[in-house]
This record gives sequence, C-alpha cells and structure tokens, in this order.
Amino acid sequence: MPSRTLPTFPQADVASHNTDKSCYVTIGTKVYDVTDFLDSHPGGSDLILQYGGMDVKEAMEDPISHTHSEAAWDILDDSLVGFMATNKVIDAAMRSEDPFTVLPMEPTGKGMTELQKTNPGAYSDVNARAAATTAGPEAENPNKAVYESTGMSSAEDLSRETDARADYTRHKFLDLDRPLLMQVWNGGFSKQFYLEQVHRPRHYKGGASAPLFGNFLEPLSKTPWWVVPTIWLPAITYGTLLASQHLSLASTTGYWIFGLCFWTLIEYVLHRFLFHLDAWLPDNRAALTAHFLLHGIHHYLPMDRLRLVMPPTLFLALATPFWSFAHAVIFYNWHAAVAAYCGGVFGLPLWYRELKKYHMQHHFMDYENGFGVTSRFWDRVFGTELPPPPMPKVLKTT
Repeated sequence: MPSRTLPTFPQADVASHNTDKSCYVTIGTKVYDVTDFLDSHPGGSDLILQYGGMDVKEAMEDPISHTHSEAAWDILDDSLVGFMATNKVIDAAMRSEDPFTVLPMEPTGKGMTELQKTNPGAYSDVNARAAATTAGPEAENPNKAVYESTGMSSAEDLSRETDARADYTRHKFLDLDRPLLMQVWNGGFSKQFYLEQVHRPRHYKGGASAPLFGNFLEPLSKTPWWVVPTIWLPAITYGTLLASQHLSLASTTGYWIFGLCFWTLIEYVLHRFLFHLDAWLPDNRAALTAHFLLHGIHHYLPMDRLRLVMPPTLFLALATPFWSFAHAVIFYNWHAAVAAYCGGVFGLPLWYRELKKYHMQHHFMDYENGFGVTSRFWDRVFGTELPPPPMPKVLKTT
C-alpha cells in the first residue's frame, strides 16, 4: 500500500481541480494529479479534462470509449498525490468499531476488514484501483487483432507493472538513476529482451531527465524545445530572403516546398527503415547500444521533456550533408538550392501541438506505424498513418 503520509482531500477540493492549470482525477478513493500529462495524452487533453475532478475508472475500462493498457495505468499510478474519503467510506468509518484504522486514508489491513464488515461499497471504493480491469494492449488499437506495439507482446508482459520507481527491480533492464548508455553496453541483453523493454514506454519522474552518459557529454543530449527554433529559424529566414533576391517569389516558394517535402521523406525513411527496422538489428551489445543512443532512449522515455527534440549537435550532423545533397541535386542554381535547403531544414525544428499528439500515439499505441515526425504526409502515401485517437465519451447527465 502507498504511504499513509499522503494527504486526504475533501471531495469538494478534488472536484475543484478540473482545469488545464490543475487537473485531478480519481479512481475510487485514490487521487491523481494528471496536470503534467495533459499535453502528452495521445487522445488529447480534452479527453482528460472532461473528467477533471471526477472518477475515471469507468471511462478507462470502457471498451466503447477507450480501453487502457497496463502502460496507461502505470502512468496514472505515478501521479498518485493522496486520497479522498467518499461518502461510503465516511459512513463506514462512523459505524466502525475502530474508525482510526479507516481514516485518515489509506486504511490499514484492519481498516479494510472494518470496511468490508460495515459497508461493502466503501471497501469497493478503496479497492477500486486494485480491482481495475486492465485491457490487453490490442485494445489500444482496434484496427490490430494482435497488438504488439508498446512492447507488451505477451501475456507475461501484461502481468508486469511498469512503475518507474521499481522498474529496475522488476524488469532487470535499466536503472533510471544510473547512466543508461553504459548499462545497455554492459547489460548483456539479448536483442529480443532489449526490443521488448525499449519499446515499453516508461514515464520517468525522478528528475528533469534520466542520466544518459553520466559525464561531460550529458548536456549535449538535453535540449529544451525552444533551443532548436532559436538557433535555426534566423538562419532559415536569412537563407530564404537571400534566395528570394535572385529568384521570383513563385520559384523561391516552389524550391522551398520541394526541400520541405524531400526532407520529410528522408525523415520518414530514417525513422521507419533505420531506427525501426528491428529485423536486421544485429544481436550484439555494440548494435544495441548504438540503437539505444540514436533512437531507443526516445521510445524508452518518450516524455522526457529535454529529449523531445533533436539536439543541435545531431541536427548539424544531418543538416550538413543535406546542404551538399541539395546543391548536388539543384546544381544548376546555387540560390535555388539554398531555398530548397531552407525549406528542408524548416521541417525539423518546428514541433506543432497536433504533431506532438500524433507522435505520442506512435510511442504509446503503435510504434509499428506513424513514422512521420514533422508531417503525416508520407504516412498517408505509404499507408502507415495512425488512426484518429478515440473520441471522448459523452457524459450522461441527470
């Protein structure tokens, strides 16, 4: 059971936390602060906000609205902030021979016995989370009969909890409190076990970011989202203006859009056929470590806010050969090549909110589809577009 030092909230207090500034939800008597998860929810924040200050157990278990896998329940468990005494629990405590074992929440073992004896409904409220129905991962995507896309590819996976605080003890994979890269190098993991674990998303809440290198290279792996446009948008603007001085507006726009489309194609191909072509990944520690550094950590910790965008150093490593490529293809006009290059580079820094939701679906619902990072266009062309997120359930009114 969680520590009894967590606070007990009045129902009215919980109900008041129903905005994007502070959003609580409950499962029985457990209270969860999901404010930080609103923007990262694959179905969008509105799907959660409509239940702000309310119980979400029925909604999370509802196969018509949207059933939730073990990974989703694990993320919710990380957000536990306290307890709420329902009317049934308060009534049971008043009728109990030993109310102090029931209140403050959470009840002791004896308190649970008292609840069962005095009010079975109160016992159900307290036990609601433990009794929650966890859907199989295939339920997250109704278009797939066998759903393997969050790393939960077997019945055994579904029986495992993914609470980040106890993850290393349970899975014997990576300790989130120690540098991750050397653990992959020294771990002796098989390719099958590595891929199973690295595609099972963790919601790390131990700090700003889990350590990757643990040395002087660590800062190079962390990038707040605003750094990338701050560095590259001035350069893109300058290059576009330079090209427009030697080309017509129509030509500048045409080459710019060509570069944008071509770069998003390169991005799609890299994401799908390099980072996600697990079949050819060699079964040795060097290959697994390289995979983890280039892409695996992004699937392992998809909500690490300092690793959501490409670091400038890696961006430069990709943008430099793209400059040469653009001038090799459009060799006949230097300024046209500059316009195409600016259009291509423009596609990478921007991180639109809707595309962020789409990319989160790729991580939490189906990592075998949805390879476009800054555009859905090539997913539509090649038939790998993710389906729309589930529609919010309409609440019944009385």
